[in-house]
Amino acid sequence: MSNVFVLDHPLIQHKLTYIRNKNTGTKEFRALVDEVSALMAFEITRDLPLEETTIETPVMEATTKVLSGKKIGLVPILRAGLGMVDGILRLIPAAKVGHVGLYRDPETLKPVEYYIKLPTDIEERELIVIDPMLATGGSANDAIHSLKKRGATNIKLMCLIAAPEGVEVIQNEHPDVDIYLGALDEKLNEKGYIIPGLGDAGDRLYGTK
Repeated sequence: MSNVFVLDHPLIQHKLTYIRNKNTGTKEFRALVDEVSALMAFEITRDLPLEETTIETPVMEATTKVLSGKKIGLVPILRAGLGMVDGILRLIPAAKVGHVGLYRDPETLKPVEYYIKLPTDIEERELIVIDPMLATGGSANDAIHSLKKRGATNIKLMCLIAAPEGVEVIQNEHPDVDIYLGALDEKLNEKGYIIPGLGDAGDRLYGTK
């Protein structure tokens, strides 16, 4: 069964409050999502392996630690996932970025894939699938299936907020994928929106309706 990690760092929780607020405008919303994404990336990379190296400080030779070269790949789910990428890249600038394009059919609420472009070596990378919302779980589920079908074996899922229904879908379909959340909300409403949620993340990021 997938592990679920709710990242309860005070700065993440503080900024999420302003992200949720309906009066937060597009510019501020975008900046806050960027900041929370960076903070979440700090937590999600906590277990990256290190190796020792020797350097010269201005004072003497020292044995210190560097990342051991584990390859990271970021895979935002279009379009809302794009709003989280830059914050993560500031911490992990060498990460490769792939894209999965999915939209939710308004009648069936099922995701439809319309675009996918990935690094050629995804089977060698630790992939972080990125989407602000984990609602029904349909989009994340399909995105992860698409990655696995193309050879990915090491995948994490990172979302700002989630509903229990979406978490359950990922746990059942992908027990090997750990889930990292800013918050786990109450439930979905009859329209498939997370309650209390933050509205439509894509619309709020890009000023659309």
